[in-house]
Amino acid sequence: MDYETAVGSLFQLEGREDPYPAYDVIRAHAPAAPAMEDQWFISSHALVSRLLRDPGLRVADKFDYDQFWPTWRENRGVASVVLSMLQTNPPDHSRVRRAAASTFTARRVAAMREVIAAQAGELIDEMPVEADFMSAFAYPLPIGVICSLLGIPESERRWFRRRAADLTVVLEPISTEEEMGRADKAGRELEDYFIGLVADRRRTPREDLTSALVEAASADDAVLTGAELLANLVLLLVAGFETTTNLLGTGLKILLEHPSQADRLRTDPSLAPNFVEEILRYDSPVQLTSRFATAPVDLDGVQVGAGAMMMILLGAANRDPARYPDPHRFDPDRPNIQPVSFGGGAHYCLGAPLARLEAQVAFPLLLSRLPGLALAGEPVRRDRLTLRGYSSLPVTAAS
Repeated sequence: MDYETAVGSLFQLEGREDPYPAYDVIRAHAPAAPAMEDQWFISSHALVSRLLRDPGLRVADKFDYDQFWPTWRENRGVASVVLSMLQTNPPDHSRVRRAAASTFTARRVAAMREVIAAQAGELIDEMPVEADFMSAFAYPLPIGVICSLLGIPESERRWFRRRAADLTVVLEPISTEEEMGRADKAGRELEDYFIGLVADRRRTPREDLTSALVEAASADDAVLTGAELLANLVLLLVAGFETTTNLLGTGLKILLEHPSQADRLRTDPSLAPNFVEEILRYDSPVQLTSRFATAPVDLDGVQVGAGAMMMILLGAANRDPARYPDPHRFDPDRPNIQPVSFGGGAHYCLGAPLARLEAQVAFPLLLSRLPGLALAGEPVRRDRLTLRGYSSLPVTAAS
């Protein structure tokens, strides 16, 4: 296909089903290739890695939204994302990120290993022989884990799945009016829930992430406003669930399509970290992010001015042959796998260590406890460009 066809295919259902041929064409055209006026597709691993870490670039924030969509706050799904650290720039981003990072610590994440293993084991025990892996495992495990961290009762966790799924459409570059309506409804319901949870934790703090964030927002020298607290609680729930769900579903399908590799992981769970990194590289759960120039930027020989938008194709960078020889081959033995799937720099995904840990625990458990696990039908991929994953993945789960 030619360059224009490749770009157009990303905005069509068929092209989003398998965007990698289009990424190859775009990357071959130029590491920084023109999209629309003053917009650029960034597709090489080297340039993507550099731009993600460039402090001179910014994300679209509430001030930008005020310019092109003055009524954006009326959609509470949009508001919960725009007011979170995901769509915030320094100095506010630095302040909010420090507060969140001080509560979402490496120690707190590492302590979740036993919780993850226990929840994964229960889900495996309950999995029917003929199952939709997404419904039976890939959705409930991340929801259960992030809800455990936030201190949300087990009886209320199922309620979050639909709302989290509906809200994430606001991260997509294209959406329908109906989808945005569902995102608004989900945002309002999640805000209402967290208002109640925050009030409860102010009265009775517990050893959970919500209490820690409430403390950060309630101190005399509060580092979080009330609106920021609510927005980032919604973000932690939705991001902590959606990305990991996609990683689990995509990862299992890849493993079952490569039975000799699955056998290796089944036999030696210590291989899990490398397997998970290669899954993240091979088919990233997040395919796209964006940045804006605050000053002129050199895009590998292409000079762009302040205000230019860079659509950063994470999935293309992860399969750049200049960085990964034979990039379309799944190979967990690759040296120095460093996928850009969780971004980089100041906006590197705060929940990346937790997502990795869940996958590292889950895949060996699934393969060892269910040695007969196999694909049992045609999976259904969600029609998304930014967040890539399955809505349904039929499996036979015989032990």
